[in-house]
Amino acid sequence: MNKLTKQLVAALFLSTAFYASSGEFGVQTARASEVLSASAAQTAVIQSTVRLRTAPSVSSSVLSYLKEGETVTVLEKTNAYFYKVRTADGEIGYCSSQGRYIAMTGAGATPQPSPVAPVLAPAPIPVTSQTIEAVIAKGMAYLGTPYEFGSSRSDTSTFDCSDFIRQIYLEGMNIKLPADSRQQGGWVKQNSSAVTDISNLKRGDLMFFMSYRGSSPAAYAGIDKSAQRITHVALYLGDGQILHTYSISSGGVRVDKLSASWTSRFLFGGSVVH
Repeated sequence: MNKLTKQLVAALFLSTAFYASSGEFGVQTARASEVLSASAAQTAVIQSTVRLRTAPSVSSSVLSYLKEGETVTVLEKTNAYFYKVRTADGEIGYCSSQGRYIAMTGAGATPQPSPVAPVLAPAPIPVTSQTIEAVIAKGMAYLGTPYEFGSSRSDTSTFDCSDFIRQIYLEGMNIKLPADSRQQGGWVKQNSSAVTDISNLKRGDLMFFMSYRGSSPAAYAGIDKSAQRITHVALYLGDGQILHTYSISSGGVRVDKLSASWTSRFLFGGSVVH
């Protein structure tokens, strides 16, 4: 082999080696990286029925419901409140990361979001004093608005209790709550935690009440509150005050002190969001 031939062979060898390292070999390395990333995902079991949403926010649309006992793959912990999951049918969405709804089956660390992945979904509304105060301000602006049982949900000339709460959360936080107080109570239990001790409520929390049976606490003695039907909802302002509406004779939307009667009728309360 002459000198020129050796140089050509050497150049061909270097070119092939470079192609292998930057071409197919590089693709294989990338694929291996994807497998490793996928292996970081964990399986989890749904502990209680929970909504599968289009985005990591309680104001996003509901894709479906994940049922108790269903197994899902947790792809990442998107934020403090939501996991990104894939169902057995391949549907991908976001569900609450609270332990009462979902439990990991593996011992590894919870998958974390990739720092380079683009965030396509809208960010959840953070629950801050500013957002809660916006809701309260919207409610205070309606003081004196007349009461009407079964009021129209399409105008603000009159309110019943649940219509009022729905309207001020829609205006203040862009969250569309269900139309009646019992469904709103279900929303709180689904998206947050039920609070049965009034002293543990926070400003801006909702409060749910049973039917009136008398002004004395004795009228409610021995009642199983967990079996009672929600008949009224109010917004807790703190310092023993509530913002609500409940009758024509009371003057419509108003601020009241938590009297013995209201305290005795209290079933549970809680935040609209986590």
